[in-house]
Amino acid sequence: MTAGTRLSTPPKLKRGTCRIVQLGGLEEVGRNMVTFEIDGKILIVDCGVLFPEEHQPGVDLILPDFDYIRDRLDDVVGIVLTHGHEDHIGAVPYLLRLRDDIPVIGSKLTLALIEAKLEEHRIKPRTRVVKEDDIVEFGPFECEFVAVNHSIPDALAVAIHTDAGTILHTGDFKMDQLPLDGRITDLRAFARLGEEGVDLFMTDSTNAEVPGFTTTEAEIGPTLERYFATAKRRIVVASFSSHVHRVQQVLDAAHKHGRKVAFGGRSMIRNMTIAAKLGYLKVPNGILVDIRKVDKYRDDEIVLMVTGSQGEPMAALSRMANADHQVQLEEGDLVVLASSLIPGNENSVFRVINGLMKLGATVVHKGMAKVHVSGHASEGELLYCYNIVEPEFVMPVHGETRHLIANGRIAEKTGVPAENVILAGNGTVVDMTDGLVKVVGEVECGYVYVDGSSVGEISDSDLKDRRVLSEEGFISIITVVNRQTGAIVSGPDVHARGVAEDEKVFEEIKPKIVRALEEAVQSSKDHTAHQLQQVVRRTVGTWVNRKLRRRPMIIPVVLEA
Repeated sequence: MTAGTRLSTPPKLKRGTCRIVQLGGLEEVGRNMVTFEIDGKILIVDCGVLFPEEHQPGVDLILPDFDYIRDRLDDVVGIVLTHGHEDHIGAVPYLLRLRDDIPVIGSKLTLALIEAKLEEHRIKPRTRVVKEDDIVEFGPFECEFVAVNHSIPDALAVAIHTDAGTILHTGDFKMDQLPLDGRITDLRAFARLGEEGVDLFMTDSTNAEVPGFTTTEAEIGPTLERYFATAKRRIVVASFSSHVHRVQQVLDAAHKHGRKVAFGGRSMIRNMTIAAKLGYLKVPNGILVDIRKVDKYRDDEIVLMVTGSQGEPMAALSRMANADHQVQLEEGDLVVLASSLIPGNENSVFRVINGLMKLGATVVHKGMAKVHVSGHASEGELLYCYNIVEPEFVMPVHGETRHLIANGRIAEKTGVPAENVILAGNGTVVDMTDGLVKVVGEVECGYVYVDGSSVGEISDSDLKDRRVLSEEGFISIITVVNRQTGAIVSGPDVHARGVAEDEKVFEEIKPKIVRALEEAVQSSKDHTAHQLQQVVRRTVGTWVNRKLRRRPMIIPVVLEA
């Protein structure tokens, strides 16, 4: 295994060698994107987003870093999308802004979801629908598509055949033996590819720490039906907006118990409309109602299917918890969180749960009952896959560091040599030549923040300033100094915001500011306004830290008259 070490700049790519660079999705859950390059052509697999955490205030989305390919977009022969989740397709619009005619390849549902998203960005993509068992050439890449289970229909793994060797990328997958749509992971294709020879196996790591096998989706339906049978008032089910199978189970349970269903959340309405139109969602006649008309029905006649299972502040469930939604929850309403908890979202989710319970709602989540199962393969399924495929090299993908390491150890258990298990990070450069795979360097690969209409303009330094402002407040100091004499003409005027102190306390610091400025002017006649501002910053910062035990943002303004 290799991990954690600082690597050098990679050498120039030789002809006949396939270079693999992960631009997101490693050491994190989200932002999945990997590039494959051979003989001057580039194939991209997935292009997703990462959702911000609390220490990234104001950020809407986090994108993969496109800088590695920005100057070579004409060499990109296609973007293969393994499935329709945001962490795999959400960044496609931002990449197509740079070159809008890159072919986008995926299953029927996946492409329908991304086309709807691109329409909002006013981009009309070049798309190509593929399905399991299809074999399609894109430049020097021959792509063979394999059916896999996931928590969204139409997911695909992709085998990429090149002159340098064969790579099998699972995408997100599990091995559900009783899937709701009857479409199982094609282990026969995995076995056949293994017999032909898989040089590099890139495998989903999200559940690598979980022993055994992921529970089948079929077990969720009876649990939901039990809750639907005993609920006396309204039922609210929160799920990912793309989880067609879970929505299907809710529709079936509601239909059985004589309830109408209203969708809440723009993405939920859009995605389920698409899924129903394409036949992936079977909607009983007359069951759907507009969420704006739910008050026309008795409380025991309604189910609300909404977004917000991860505590997103603007999603329907969060707004309900804050009593800021058109649907007001009351004592005795039932809320079911039918989703897994994405790492980093714990505080947001618990805040929503607390808000719902304060309103008197009963909240049921995965930790209490079988109302959700993961879409990712657990340890037992990964063991099966490694034994079936028998890859020469393994590169765990899609997961935090602990998931990647756990996945690598599973591969080793099945006989993959430790030196053939590659633990890479975002930006790690991996070359494959004649079936031999090795790490050869790394490229810069940072976070790209979407903040309103700006993309990539917000830096980590800006986020640090935002955190300081939100946690410590700020103090501004305005002083006017005579340019010739150095005497203080006006001020210093001190203004504080977000600092829990009466502004009278700052009278103590004003004489210190005056003395510090006078000493600075006397020591050097060639001072600049910036230098004097730094003097004020240091003086106030030292005093505030000692006196108030705070570290607010300090904004000094020195004007020369």
